Amino acid sequence: MLDAPNPLDTPLNGTKKAEWLKDFIEITEETGFFQPLGERHVAGFVDEGPILLVTFESIQGIQALSDTAQPMGWDFARALGWSHLAVVSDSDTWFRDGNIYGFFDRLIDDGFFEDFDRVVFYGAGPCGYAAAAYSVAAPGATVVAVQPQATLDPRVTEWDDRFVEMRRTSFTDRFGYAPDMLDAAKQGFVIYDPREDLDAMHAALFTRSNVTKLRMPNMGDALQSELIAMEILFPILQAAGEERLDETLFAELYRARREHPPYLRGLIARMDVADRPWLATMICRNVVARMKAPRIKRRLDALEKAAAEGAIRIPPKRH
Repeated sequence: MLDAPNPLDTPLNGTKKAEWLKDFIEITEETGFFQPLGERHVAGFVDEGPILLVTFESIQGIQALSDTAQPMGWDFARALGWSHLAVVSDSDTWFRDGNIYGFFDRLIDDGFFEDFDRVVFYGAGPCGYAAAAYSVAAPGATVVAVQPQATLDPRVTEWDDRFVEMRRTSFTDRFGYAPDMLDAAKQGFVIYDPREDLDAMHAALFTRSNVTKLRMPNMGDALQSELIAMEILFPILQAAGEERLDETLFAELYRARREHPPYLRGLIARMDVADRPWLATMICRNVVARMKAPRIKRRLDALEKAAAEGAIRIPPKRH
């Protein structure tokens, strides 16, 4: 007798927003539950196992980042047998909505989170803010937040001019100031690039005894995409769910950047802007010796040509 097909294997790509939502509703109702949360948010639960991954995502982000346009937690449900709760927004809202407050209140009252051995909250950017803010609903949870904002209350973060359209939105009522909401977590991990000034300033506000800062210097302002491209986001979240994530393990995983061309090209470009051809040449030679990188090889050739013409000084070639 053939096993019934797994609803989570259903691809959601190639559909418009309304059709995507219809499929999402059908699959989550079959595998757990679906809950509308006002005009711009929904929640869908997949009931699979004793570890729960709670992700905050936007429809637009899901469709851009996943080849199958599925919430990222479905990969964990299929591969590891984890349960998954997806809280999904239509565009970036920072999940500031009374319907969401009420939803988490009901989960608390029902003892929903108590049914799981471990709970992990995850999100990036505005979704990272939400992961930290709503983690207070599950004391003892682990939180992984990529480039999270601490708050957009202009009285606290008036220096952040990226999201001025959100300044009329309240960040002072329930589930408001994300760093304070992390106090109930067992562990929090904030991933950011310290060279991105505004992200680093928000990360500083998350300084707590139970929060570990995981730095990704020179990686830029789209860290979630880079983590996915380097294929290390899944193992990071798996380690968080298995209570193995720490600075040492992250450093080991992050060595993948040495084989990640966008990072390497960005690092070389930073050396060019700083007018440090010696270091740029050393990086280029190291990369070209280890991997096939045509663009970096062309940059190395240009540096060596400029040196031969006396325009710059670079390290001598090793024979």
